[in-house]
Parts: sequence; structure tokens; C-alpha cells
Amino acid sequence: MQARKDAGFTLIEIAVVLVVVGLLVGAVLTGQELIGSARVRNLASTSAGIQSAYFAFVDRYRRVPGDWNATEAGEALGVAVTGGGNDNGRIDNDSGSVWAEPNALWEQLAKAGFLKGEFAGDAVEPTPANQRAPLNPFNRVMVLGRTDDYLHSGGAPPVRLNLVLGRGLPVDLARELDIKIDDGVPDTGGLRLTVSSGATFGEAAQGEASCVATGGGGSQIYDIASDSQDCNVALLY
Repeated sequence: MQARKDAGFTLIEIAVVLVVVGLLVGAVLTGQELIGSARVRNLASTSAGIQSAYFAFVDRYRRVPGDWNATEAGEALGVAVTGGGNDNGRIDNDSGSVWAEPNALWEQLAKAGFLKGEFAGDAVEPTPANQRAPLNPFNRVMVLGRTDDYLHSGGAPPVRLNLVLGRGLPVDLARELDIKIDDGVPDTGGLRLTVSSGATFGEAAQGEASCVATGGGGSQIYDIASDSQDCNVALLY
């Protein structure tokens, strides 16, 4: 009688499978890194573009977009303008609604040709679906306004005009963005982590508390170990 052969895998077959699995895992990880880096570049480019658009508008019209009253803005721009402010020379959060002037800002920038998109400009809270504000690469709302809702080393932060880049940012990408355009520290420089609660603009201007940790010497650091997927940062003007 002929002896039955075992039906197991040979060492060569197992080695080939492991190599293929390793290549697939490496390809997936590399792809994720490339996507993440592309999103960081997108955020850096978008934030720089919005900042340039804001100051170009001020330079051309000698008015603050969003603060300019709708009637005069419409006459100057040659189009119908829905949203506007009280002409006090700054973006306010209390002119009837916290969203009135911030939303009007996007409408006026777009209708002046400084920003792509169509925005309603009214005082309705912006969402990813209602076209009141631009969205970041993670499909979250961006906000430009005057607040103190960001981390600040050495005491209470001053109220400053800042662009909130929106939620949904993984903590490692938040750190990468900070290194790319600023100092890599979450509570100093021109780019800061936002607060995790009590923001003027609510959840849209907040991020998870686990995005930041205390490092050596008591300094604040991006908490990469937390693997938070919902950080938020503000670019100070």
C-alpha cells in the first residue's frame, strides 16, 4: 500500500505567503501615509489661500469682509449680497447671531472673486451640507472669527482673529501640519490646537482633549500616543 502524503504547506510556500502579505501591508501603510501627507499639504495651501484672500479684500475695498454691511458690499461688488455686518471694522460674534458676520465673510470673499465657491451668507449655523462655509479635507466646517478658543502657553489667550481649520484631523497630521507651517508646538506660535469645550462657535471650533498632553518640563505636546482622530487647529492672524 502506498503511504499517504501530508497535505501541509512547505516552508517555501509559507515564506512566499508571508512576503506577499508583507508587501500588501507595506503598500497599504504607504498609501495611508501618502493620503495623510496630501491632506496636510491641502490644509496648508487652503489656509494660506484664505489668509491671502482676506487681506487682499481688505486692501482692495478698505472694508473687512463679513463686517461690511450687505447693501454697500453688494453695490461695490456689483452682485446681490445676503450677509453683512455692522461696519465696526472687525468680525463680531454678537451681531444678532454668532454666525452672522463669519458666514457673511465667506459670501463676500467669494462674490468678490477672492475665494472659490458659493456661500449663502446668512446667519444659519454652517454644516457640511448647507454651503455656509468652506470645508476641510475631512469634510468639516472651517470658521474665521475673533475668539480666544485656542491653547496658549503662559496664561489666558488673547482674543484674536483666527481661522479654525475644522475637526476630523488625526493628531499625527495635526502635528505634521504644525511642523510644516509653524513651530510644531500646540500652544505657541501661529498655529494652535483649539480648546476641547466651551468654544464661541461650539463643536465646529473644538477638538478632542486627548490631542494634547504634557511633556517633559511641563510643556505641551501633541499626544501622538492617544491616536486621536478628531483634533482641530486654529491659524492666528
